[in-house]
Amino acid sequence: MDILALNCGSSSVKYQLFDWDKKVVVAKGMVERVTIGDSYIVHEVPGRDNYREEYECPDHKVAIHLIIKTLTDPKHGVVKDMSRISAVGHRVVHGGEKFTCSVRIDDAVLDAIKEVQHLAPLHNPPNIAGIEAAQAVLPEAPHIAIFDTAFHQTMPAHAYTYPLPYEWYENYGVRRYGFHGTSHLYVSKRAAVLLGKDPKDCSIITMHIGNGVSHSAIKGGISVDTSMGLTPLEGAVMGTRCGDIDPAIPAFIMEREGYTSKEIDSILNKKSGILGITGRFTDRRDVISGADEGCDRCKLSLEIESYRLKKYIGAYAAAIGGVDAVVFTAGVGEMAWLIREMTLEGLEFMGIYLDKEINRNTMTRKKETLITRPDSPVKVFVIPTDEELVFTEDVVGILEGTYTDHMKFKYSFSNKEFQRK
Repeated sequence: MDILALNCGSSSVKYQLFDWDKKVVVAKGMVERVTIGDSYIVHEVPGRDNYREEYECPDHKVAIHLIIKTLTDPKHGVVKDMSRISAVGHRVVHGGEKFTCSVRIDDAVLDAIKEVQHLAPLHNPPNIAGIEAAQAVLPEAPHIAIFDTAFHQTMPAHAYTYPLPYEWYENYGVRRYGFHGTSHLYVSKRAAVLLGKDPKDCSIITMHIGNGVSHSAIKGGISVDTSMGLTPLEGAVMGTRCGDIDPAIPAFIMEREGYTSKEIDSILNKKSGILGITGRFTDRRDVISGADEGCDRCKLSLEIESYRLKKYIGAYAAAIGGVDAVVFTAGVGEMAWLIREMTLEGLEFMGIYLDKEINRNTMTRKKETLITRPDSPVKVFVIPTDEELVFTEDVVGILEGTYTDHMKFKYSFSNKEFQRK
């Protein structure tokens, strides 16, 4: 059984083909610059050189046609024809309050996704376009929606409700939703295994740190709070997003500079965060190199980011009444030892004793590593995330009728015998 996972952005489509029987990734890749011209595909197959082809994709339907053409290509492909595809899993960024778990897509589900697209106007429209395009190209295959927001729908009302006029929530759905749910789900369950505990007996803080950054407070195996809010703009400092700021700042700058609401929204999402502080960089490797070369703004950026991360660890430890483990994941969380070290510095009072040598030697996206000392009461792990595996297992569970929701479903990676391939 082969499962195709699709992640459609506004100008890109990521894909992965997974052989469920052999439990291996058969191929993966990305179509870049969809809808904006000069588009191309980069196709990766284990054991082969990467394949790149220039191919104009004016819309997502053509991009998905290109993916299928590449997967079935006699020279570069991996399957004879698309009849091998048992199902397609689609990443959907925002499910609002309507979806608390992954679901099979039918007309009613697609309509419901469209009804909440105003909550994620940059993300849901391309997700919807990808679903409709894939349904047109693969009409016989079941299509499954996996929601970024679903994992966080266990938050209590006091965590997700904003102190705003309550009718904004009633009329427009203004509340905290949270994102990166599949990543937080995966690494929290892996952390429970590494602790030798059942997830229901664990208190874990997960730190997904990439270009986008979000954290989750997980108690008893469920999310009880998370840093991103109505949109992915709230929370930690990110590559180009500001995260938490005084909400009066946008109105103040709009008045001073004459920006429209659309312009200020673009600045907060695309020109702030690490880019806003440094004026040049979003990649933390560039920031660290700049700091090493004496750039004061790069140094300041590292200090701001690690300070904010530290504050979230403290706040979430208080929210869940203590913590068994902290998990760093995603590109920066897995690779940037300096940011981890700066974040954890001074947290010995919480029972976190970092092994600096192990931490500095941990820069991999393949291995799970304990980076605290043996005598550290609170464990800190670096766990490479695997959102695509969550996608795949949800899809297979729905096809086989064993999937209920992420709290009851038995994921393979929840077992101590699981080995990452």
